Amino acid sequence: MKFGPVPVGSALGLIAAHTVTAGGATLRKGRAIGPETVAGLEAAGVRDLVAATLEPGDVGEDEAAEALARHLSGAGVRREAPFTGRCNLFSTQGGVLVIDRAGIDAVNGVDEAITAATLPPFKPVVAGEMVATVKIIPYAVPGDALSRARAAAGPGALRVAPYRRRRVGVVSTRLPSLKEATIERTLAVLAERLAPTGAEVVAEARVPHAAGAVAAALCAAVDRGGADLAIVFGASAIADRRDVIPAGIEAAGGTVIHFGMPVDPGNLLLVGARAGVPVIGAPGCARSAKENGFDWVLHRLLADLPVARADIVALGVGGLLMEIVSRPQPRSGAPRAADDA
Repeated sequence: MKFGPVPVGSALGLIAAHTVTAGGATLRKGRAIGPETVAGLEAAGVRDLVAATLEPGDVGEDEAAEALARHLSGAGVRREAPFTGRCNLFSTQGGVLVIDRAGIDAVNGVDEAITAATLPPFKPVVAGEMVATVKIIPYAVPGDALSRARAAAGPGALRVAPYRRRRVGVVSTRLPSLKEATIERTLAVLAERLAPTGAEVVAEARVPHAAGAVAAALCAAVDRGGADLAIVFGASAIADRRDVIPAGIEAAGGTVIHFGMPVDPGNLLLVGARAGVPVIGAPGCARSAKENGFDWVLHRLLADLPVARADIVALGVGGLLMEIVSRPQPRSGAPRAADDA
């Protein structure tokens, strides 16, 4: 693509680089320059203007943006008509945004004229939410650059994994220090979290804070209640893999996949499984409606995305979230009674 000043009389058919207003004539940026515009500018005394000229093999900005957006769009993603070199992508369903990050990085590394921007990986999205945009910076790009950008990422590098797990079983353990009102509020907050996903609580039990009681309640929620995801809210936060909740999961015939996560609030989260059903040992912050590490894991599991140890340990960068009221100045070095993250 050629770019630079040209005489107005030689600008017919070229692309205006900037908006020009002179006399009664207005030439809009990015528009093809027609004969009436040329005549109007010449009559107004304009002698030259800055324009772009496509060369053989160039692809116009809208065509290029649409081609790359089409290539990147996977399941659950639609694109809208391109405009001014931009093509926006939207979710067609509620779920979790899955991104081939290496592929998107590679696309952005091909040529400075070609860009793709997305929401963060694994962000929960709703139908109609914008999840990405492809923008061609100049008015055209060489065809070979566009081809290299499309080859840099596999087709469908952006997709939305729909929520598949809809039946949630909840086990709450009791201690004398825990009020029933706290359990009720926790269930209400959980219902609000689940509402956008279409999931609901189908089994709910309140049991003593003991491994055997947790095991029995988990078995009942999964085997008789039909839960395809189980959550355990402990009256006391999990402090070790040998604590009550992980011991209860193992006593129910399940396994502990990982305990702890580099997300704060959310450090004391546990992920396990029993009979193919994921189990979350919720951290204390999950009782709050504010975003915390529990949300990140919950949405992935509801979308039936695997959450292995490697997935959890990769959450540290960006994992420092907001403070919570129950832990004033927790990172200042001031002493505190307990960490219920």
